[in-house]
Amino acid sequence: MKINNNTGFLTDLRSAIMFISIIPAGKNVKFSPMGMIRFFPVVGLIIGCFLAGMDQIFSFFWQKPVVAVLDVLFLVAVTGAFHLDGLGDAADGLFSHRSKTRALEIMKDSRTGMMGLVVIFCALAVKTAGIYSMKTSCTNFQAMILFLIIPSYARGGMLFGIRYLKYGRKNTGTGHDLFEKPLEVKNFIWLFIPVVLSFFLGKRGLLLIAVFSISVFLILLFYKRKMGCITGDMLGAMAEITEAVLFLSAGAVLH
Repeated sequence: MKINNNTGFLTDLRSAIMFISIIPAGKNVKFSPMGMIRFFPVVGLIIGCFLAGMDQIFSFFWQKPVVAVLDVLFLVAVTGAFHLDGLGDAADGLFSHRSKTRALEIMKDSRTGMMGLVVIFCALAVKTAGIYSMKTSCTNFQAMILFLIIPSYARGGMLFGIRYLKYGRKNTGTGHDLFEKPLEVKNFIWLFIPVVLSFFLGKRGLLLIAVFSISVFLILLFYKRKMGCITGDMLGAMAEITEAVLFLSAGAVLH
């Protein structure tokens, strides 16, 4: 993709789709780093639509435990494991007990260490457990709404990392172009879609909003205290952890 500074609605949306998923968005899409950020929650909704559809297909052939595993594998596939790669790299660096400079070097290493593998496995396991619990404790309508909004919340959470933390690398890295200038509040407008849809879920939706807010706050607080900055890998890790926590929370049995 070529970088384009004079972008429009569709160009920015298509750029966001191609950046954080493998969903086809057409040919000759010009890369719009700052313009595409606001559409991260929309891409999450698109991913959620595909996930909801695939879940229905899987459910036609298999029982809920198998479907939960297949749903998670679909999420990995549709994102090209992009966020998972960031999660593994971020875990290796953040939990290396090294200096900030050394931790950033470890994150940049394409090889995934033991800590990264452990954290990836745990995240996928939590997602699987959450989806299974969700499918057994929710109505089909509630499950479909949750499949829509949870990927949207997870990708929308990255906007807070871009706005409130400085980028940790100089003139390099996957996320460098996303920090070209301060992110304005108006870029959060599309995050209201999953928020509004959450109200159709009653108290389960309110729980989801609360968990999302707390999760984003705690992750950013951890990043701030641990590194004082954020990177593209840490943004990807943020999306994966938020998504796992939200699926687990959505599967909570509420009486």
